[in-house]
Amino acid sequence: MALLSVRDVTLRFGGIVALDGVSFDVEEGHISGLIGPNGAGKTTAFNVITRLYKPDSGAVELDGQSILKAPPHKIVQQGIARTFQNIQLFRTMSVLENVLVGAHGRGRKAGEDEALEVLDIVGLRERAHFPAAALPYGTQKRVELARALVAKPRLLLLDEPAGGLNHEEVADLGAFVLQLRDDLELTILLVEHHMNLVMSISDHVNVLSFGRKIADGPPAQVRADPAVIEAYLGSEEEDEEPQSGSIQSPAPAVEPPDEGSGFSPLGENERG
Repeated sequence: MALLSVRDVTLRFGGIVALDGVSFDVEEGHISGLIGPNGAGKTTAFNVITRLYKPDSGAVELDGQSILKAPPHKIVQQGIARTFQNIQLFRTMSVLENVLVGAHGRGRKAGEDEALEVLDIVGLRERAHFPAAALPYGTQKRVELARALVAKPRLLLLDEPAGGLNHEEVADLGAFVLQLRDDLELTILLVEHHMNLVMSISDHVNVLSFGRKIADGPPAQVRADPAVIEAYLGSEEEDEEPQSGSIQSPAPAVEPPDEGSGFSPLGENERG
C-alpha cells in the first residue's frame, strides 16, 4: 500500500514548468529513489511534498489523506521529515540544540531524552554539546539527519545525503539507510546523484527529466531503460564506456554495518 501518493502534480515558475504532471507512489516500508539529471525537478518535488511550494495542480496524499492544505510548519506533525541538499543547521547552536528543534513541542526533558537517543543512533552522543559550526561537513550531515529522525517520521525524505562524501563513506551510508529503514520501520524517499547508492538500496526508482517522469520500476529495469540512459548520457553517447557511478555502472552490494560501528553512516572516516 502506498504511504505517499503524488498525482499529476504541475508547478510553474513563470514560464518555466518545474514539474509537469508528475505522478509516483512510495510504498510503505520501502526505500524509493527519485533520480534525474540536474534541473530535473527532484528537489522541487520534495519542496511540494513538504509544502514549501504550492503546486498549480495535482494531489499529494499521505496514507490516503491530502496534505496540500496543511501549512508547512504542520508537515512534521503529519509524519514527514526531511534533510536538505545544502546543510541547514543553526551554526551557533550546539549539536543537541539543533536536534531539539526537531522535537519542538514535547517539553524540554522529554525532548532532550529523545534527542540523545537519536544522537546515539547516528553516533554523535559524545558530541552533543559541540557547536554545530565546528564539526566536519560529514558530521554536520549526521546532525541534520538526527534532527529529522527525532521528529519520529513515518516518511523520511533524504535530499542528496551522499553529497560531499568519499567512496567509503557512501558505502557506510547505504548500509546505514537500510538499517534505519528496518530498525525504525521507516519509509524513505531518496534523492541522490550517486547512482550506485540509489541502485543498491532502493526497492523502486522513479526518474524525472525536465520536470516529467520518464521511467519507474525496480532498479535493474530503470538502469536499462533507453529513455533513462539517453537522459543521463545523451543519445550519441550510449555506446561509450560508462563512467563509474553513471546510470549504467553496476551497483555493488551493500554490506551491513560492522558490529559496534555506533550505527554511524560515516564510520570512523569523517571529512574535515
